[in-house]
Amino acid sequence: MDKRAPWIITLLLVATFITPQAFAATSIKVIASFSVIEDLVKRVAGDDISITTIVPEGDDVHRWELTPPNVLAVEEADIVFYNGHGLEPWIRHVEAMANDTLTLMALAESANYAPLTIPVGQHKGNPDPHMWMDPKGAAAYIEVITHTLSVRYPDKAAAFQARAVQAREALALLDQQIQERLEGIPQTNRILTTSEAAFGYFAHAYGFEYAAIWGLGSETLGSAQAMEIMSKRLTDKRPPALFYESTTPYIHMDALAREAGLTLAGPLYVDTLSDTDGPAYNYPAMLRHNAELLHEALGGARAEE
Repeated sequence: MDKRAPWIITLLLVATFITPQAFAATSIKVIASFSVIEDLVKRVAGDDISITTIVPEGDDVHRWELTPPNVLAVEEADIVFYNGHGLEPWIRHVEAMANDTLTLMALAESANYAPLTIPVGQHKGNPDPHMWMDPKGAAAYIEVITHTLSVRYPDKAAAFQARAVQAREALALLDQQIQERLEGIPQTNRILTTSEAAFGYFAHAYGFEYAAIWGLGSETLGSAQAMEIMSKRLTDKRPPALFYESTTPYIHMDALAREAGLTLAGPLYVDTLSDTDGPAYNYPAMLRHNAELLHEALGGARAEE
């Protein structure tokens, strides 16, 4: 017997006691694993498809544990869009629940976009899952989303494809805007240092030297050895600022910043959007916020200059 079976059965039993009306109001057809994926799926699906998201905005996608409402959503869904490459360790439970009619689509693993590797930590050398941090990677996700939705809902394929064209054009414009905004940062200051190694694609796309304390957020955070390695790097490199992420405890970067006498800036957004009132309320806003924060903290030229 699958060792996960008792866990799945328990969640299903708990779910049966949740008021059915909570799920009857909308017909849940498509699931996104977390808010960034949700935003990209909505850009193709529009109002034609009901979408629910497993990991709420602000929560850590790496360390999430499925809830009874998540289980009910999976039971009703046609498609689950998730990132893959190990970003969502809990997806194995969704796979265990999946029936023959459920499509599980790992966007990063299916995208026509060359993966980078994780540079540090327990998962060093594995594919870096954070492809969406480059708009070109997000555009590759759009292609997979469009194809998957069109195959599953062929009567809406024309609408999906039309929206996909608009989404790709918007992403190309976003890429250009981010590039132009970051060009003002002096070459000597283009050193990006974060807690989790989630900005590799962003750094590669926009010309930053990049380093992080650990690899994926699912591993041990800020071990003594990792902190020592980063401390020695900061002695040599002396970047203008260090950065922490919205879903990561800032204590590790704070300790390093104090030790090295460097500025600490953040939060950067990567594994989640903010709420609707926050600075990263959708995917373009997330990248623009990150670019502005880098521009300010790393000494970018002012508009009047």
